[in-house]
Amino acid sequence: MIEYAPPDMNLQRIFRRAYLYLPYGFSRITGTGPFGPDGAEYIRGTIQTDGNPLKSALLKYHVKQFHGASCSVATIVSVVNALRDGGTGDLGPITQMDILEAVRTANWKERMLDNNYKGRRGLPLSVLGDLVKSSLDAYEIEYKAVETVAARKNSDESKKIRDVLWKRLFDFETRGNCLIIAHFDQGAYLPTLNVPHISPVGGFDPNTGNVVILDVDPDEEKPYKIGFDTFYKGLFSYGRRILRSAGFGGGYVYIRLRG
Repeated sequence: MIEYAPPDMNLQRIFRRAYLYLPYGFSRITGTGPFGPDGAEYIRGTIQTDGNPLKSALLKYHVKQFHGASCSVATIVSVVNALRDGGTGDLGPITQMDILEAVRTANWKERMLDNNYKGRRGLPLSVLGDLVKSSLDAYEIEYKAVETVAARKNSDESKKIRDVLWKRLFDFETRGNCLIIAHFDQGAYLPTLNVPHISPVGGFDPNTGNVVILDVDPDEEKPYKIGFDTFYKGLFSYGRRILRSAGFGGGYVYIRLRG
């Protein structure tokens, strides 16, 4: 979970927290959103990798964030470890502290400290994209491209964005030639507050449209799946005004590996 902490202290923090509780309370009372049939379904058994070594590696190196604002660290280190050895075990995993020392883009380490960086913790989507690229470069991981796809106000672009996202999920699942890191509204998927969060996608079923989220939140002990429409909504339809004004809009980071 990303925590945004502006320097104007307690009154605004209290107001912001109360503001975020409103949609949560409404969904809970009405049984809609994550409290309804479109909410996340936890995966109790083993996730099938079907011979996809990239999926296997993501599961193997999945870690949980070490504090409330470090979802970016846990997510990126999971992805980097998965790509470093593809799950073969030839290279030992790097830790979250390792990557914070190795990658100094955007004052990443300082953002994770208790006293934060210039009053802010967590990462907007654009900064997340920069850090993904810097992390891949720092550990000499080959890739074709890193693309940051942000939420768009223009609804005419929606169908194209959805179609491209579906294809990329399909390629990840069936070809293992790409990765998707989601920057999403956690409250769109789970019965919690509507706050920005970051986690890697761990699977996709093109027959049902279900997307698997390897959530790095330590409160989420198991991966979960959500329908594609819900996944898309959590990426592109969220963004309470108070969060958008701080630069926290949704979207995803796409890593193209080959092909």
